[in-house]
Amino acid sequence: MQDSEQGRPGFEGALDGSELSIAIVQARFNDAITSALASACLAELSVLGVPAEAIRHVTVPGALEVPLALQALAESDDYDALIALGCIIRGETYHFELVANESGAAITRVGLDHGTPIANAILTVENEAQAWARAEPKGRDAARVAVEMANLLKDIE
Repeated sequence: MQDSEQGRPGFEGALDGSELSIAIVQARFNDAITSALASACLAELSVLGVPAEAIRHVTVPGALEVPLALQALAESDDYDALIALGCIIRGETYHFELVANESGAAITRVGLDHGTPIANAILTVENEAQAWARAEPKGRDAARVAVEMANLLKDIE
């Protein structure tokens, strides 16, 4: 998301979060991993200047519940950007594909329906080792995406 230099038109959102209000929705399923995502995300939001009092952090049971909470937050018009955190680890059944596809599509729909940037950091991985390897960097990346996109949309409007 952040590392692509190719085709950049020269206009992007700033990484200054000092004037932003951001909400995080964290799935509790695979809680140790999603808590690591949340810790990295919150730390990066602080680095980017988002005031602690301007961050709302809510939890839901799993990835399929994330979009509904995001929708409620988007409808409140209180937040400049939202962040989705979760972890879906492939198992032996089709359930992985169902949860990954449905949660991802619903998150995208909420963002488009409400014109609210949503940084989707719901990990979809083959095993727990992959999840741990991605938790911290993806948590930080989600914070950066949320701040950049919120600022970009403010600049465009």
